[in-house]
Amino acid sequence: METQQHPNEVVNATSAQGMIALTGVGTENLPALPPAREPDTQWGQWNQRVTHFLAQLPEYIGSFFQQNQQALVNVALILSAIVTLKVVGAILSAIHDVPLLSPIFEVIGIAYATWFVFRYLLKATTRQELAAKIELIKQQIVGEDIAKPLT
Repeated sequence: METQQHPNEVVNATSAQGMIALTGVGTENLPALPPAREPDTQWGQWNQRVTHFLAQLPEYIGSFFQQNQQALVNVALILSAIVTLKVVGAILSAIHDVPLLSPIFEVIGIAYATWFVFRYLLKATTRQELAAKIELIKQQIVGEDIAKPLT
């Protein structure tokens, strides 16, 4: 038996109906395929919308942060304060669980409060001294004289 080799035939790539024909040997039994085109289906439209949105996403996020910068800072400060309070509560709870440590801290607190009352609150001169110290701290924090009215 002898094998016959057919020379490769080039078939017209475009047919009259707008179909593309395959080239090569034995193409007469294969169906012609329609030309590739953009998908007009619902999935194609959805895909285009999602792609457009993802391309514009950095601009949307940037404009959102610029418009709401103060509110976002406030939310971040509130959340960080909540986390800080939770951590401090957990530390105090852990200290409270240690035997004898909690009563020692209570005695220290009572002793300091007693000292503060006797040092600053019993006499009028020491109360004035305390008021001057508080005013000095306010001026250092704010950066201006609080006692003077703004003109």
